[in-house]
Amino acid sequence: MLKFLELIGLTLLPFLELRASIPYGVFNTDYSLTTIFLICTLTNIALAPILYLFLNKFVHIFQRVSLFDKYYQKFVLKSQKKVKKYVDKYGVIGLALFIGVPLPGSGVYSGALGAYILGFKFKDFLYAAIIGVFIAGVIVLLVSTLGNGVLGFMLKRI
Repeated sequence: MLKFLELIGLTLLPFLELRASIPYGVFNTDYSLTTIFLICTLTNIALAPILYLFLNKFVHIFQRVSLFDKYYQKFVLKSQKKVKKYVDKYGVIGLALFIGVPLPGSGVYSGALGAYILGFKFKDFLYAAIIGVFIAGVIVLLVSTLGNGVLGFMLKRI
C-alpha cells in the first residue's frame, strides 16, 4: 500500500509527474507494468481538471484586484489574440503533444496553465490532457523498460 501511495504522490508533484513515478514504479516496486501505467496515468489524468478549475477560480479571485486585472487584460488577453491562429490550427493535438512529450517543463501542470492562458475551453483541455498523458505514459514506460534491458545487457552480473 505504501508503494501505491508513493506512486500517486510522485505523479502529483509538479515537474516530476509521470517522468518520475513510472521509472520509480518500474525499478522500486513489484507491481506489473500494466498496474504501474494505470496508477500513474489515471492519477495524472485526474489531476488535470483539478488544476484547470483551480486556475479558473484563482484568476477570477485575483481579477477583483484592479492592478492584477490591468496586467491580466494587458498581457494575457493580448497574448491570446496573438496566438489565436496557432491555437485554431493546432488546438487540442498541439496541446496534447506539448503535454505528452516527456521533457522538463512539459506535462499536465504547464499544460493546464498554458491552456488557461491561451483560452482553451475546459473540455478541449481535458481531451488534450488525456491524450497527452497517455502519450507521455507510453514513452516513459518504454524508455524505463527498454533502458532497463539495455542496462542489464551492458552490465556484467556477478
